[in-house]
Amino acid sequence: MAKQIVKNEGDERLEQIETTLSNAELFIEKNQKAIIIVLSVVIVAVLAFFGVKKYYLEPRETNAQEAMYHAEQYFEKENFISALNGDGNYMGFVDVINEFGGTKTANLAKYYAGICYLNTGDYNNAINYLKEFNGKDVIVTSLALGAMGDANMELDNVAEAAKCYESAAAKTENTFTSPMYLLRAGMAYEMAGNYAKAIEVYQQIKADYPTSNEAFSIEKYIARAQSEMK
Repeated sequence: MAKQIVKNEGDERLEQIETTLSNAELFIEKNQKAIIIVLSVVIVAVLAFFGVKKYYLEPRETNAQEAMYHAEQYFEKENFISALNGDGNYMGFVDVINEFGGTKTANLAKYYAGICYLNTGDYNNAINYLKEFNGKDVIVTSLALGAMGDANMELDNVAEAAKCYESAAAKTENTFTSPMYLLRAGMAYEMAGNYAKAIEVYQQIKADYPTSNEAFSIEKYIARAQSEMK
């Protein structure tokens, strides 16, 4: 009896599978043209993507890197004007940004351009280019945020500078740049009259980075801010 039940259940499963396969075959037959069109579109899209990447995007990236080489050389020599605008023979960072927009190299050129403008005293352009920089590397992104803080400080936008410094400190937590940027943030908050926030970031240096250079003298900053609060 048990064998008969098992056999019947097996037969039912086979019938269900056969029915499902038949329905699938009917669906394919009825929609054969549509399925072929969809598959063709997908194949063309995939081939187009890899074709664009190999024959357009990758060569464009290589050309951008080559074009920016001399600007980087000027940057290392602290010749920021030539690094920005080129020298008549070779492109500067601004040229690379305009000529090769959308490439990773052009994006990095925005960071370089921002730093160049910061060093030449054009703080508004420094902020604009640094804002446009979309960094994947947390260290470079942290430096960009810190530079934005410096530019805002020069423009007396002390509250905005403090926020930039805090973001820079949080972007890549380490015992070197984080307490440095937190200290700058605290000083900026003091200048903005936000002593409670200044004390908060000073206390963060004391708690999270007790062995840093900034922590050795942090008590005087805390005491000063507390005194101003009273």
